[in-house]
Amino acid sequence: MSTQREKAAAFEALHARPGAFVIANAWDAGSAKLLTAAGFEAIATTSLGFAATLGRVDGTVTRDPVLANCAQIAEATPLPVSADLENCYAREPRAAAATIPLAAKAGMVGGSIEDASADGIYDFALAVERVQAAVEAARALPFRFLLTARAENFWHGRRDLDDTIRRLQAFERAGADVLFAPGLRTLDEIRAVASSVGKPLNVVMSSADPSLTVAQLAEAGVKRISVGGALTRLALGAVMKAAQEMKEQGSFRWLHAALPGTELKRLLER
Repeated sequence: MSTQREKAAAFEALHARPGAFVIANAWDAGSAKLLTAAGFEAIATTSLGFAATLGRVDGTVTRDPVLANCAQIAEATPLPVSADLENCYAREPRAAAATIPLAAKAGMVGGSIEDASADGIYDFALAVERVQAAVEAARALPFRFLLTARAENFWHGRRDLDDTIRRLQAFERAGADVLFAPGLRTLDEIRAVASSVGKPLNVVMSSADPSLTVAQLAEAGVKRISVGGALTRLALGAVMKAAQEMKEQGSFRWLHAALPGTELKRLLER
């Protein structure tokens, strides 16, 4: 697929077909190329992953660098890419919604808006108004941009399932295409949310029970499965383990697990 409109149509079709699919999270152009070669059908960005490449913690990177990273990832892969846009870098609804066309300009065919900032969860009415504004911005685009509305309660320590469902239902009524409540851990929690909404539900496995399978999640009503910044953390964990082995043991046995240079070259040249 070559055009943004074609990518958008393919992305929408993934959400309409039976069962669940995995959308892998890339943090830069190189990881996007590797995930493409691995056979995934769509890619999402990760704010945590990108922030880590800058030596920053999640939530501290401003909009322009994030969008530049989105553009690099979109350029690196023929797959549809959906952006982790955090809280859309503004509190006021129209200011937040202004991020949506900028993400589309960067090559994205989808993106998310969160109902929280570093200061905490937004008031219910404001959260809904923000989603409504983002939906209007998405609908004004010349292609189908899938907007994901996120209820952040569980990731902010507010494990209120009833309020989380209430927010997701309101976001659905406001026109969001995909619903997302990061921090759900158990299959029972996931099933309760999935059965309460009518739009596709995204579940992130970076905080869920890792023993859950795609088949189990699909049976529970999940449509899209992401991993957030977990692949980035896995990669950086391997770096730290190798670094400690070199420093503390004077050993280089970790090289046996490294991706061969010839294989990396082949994957990046695809």
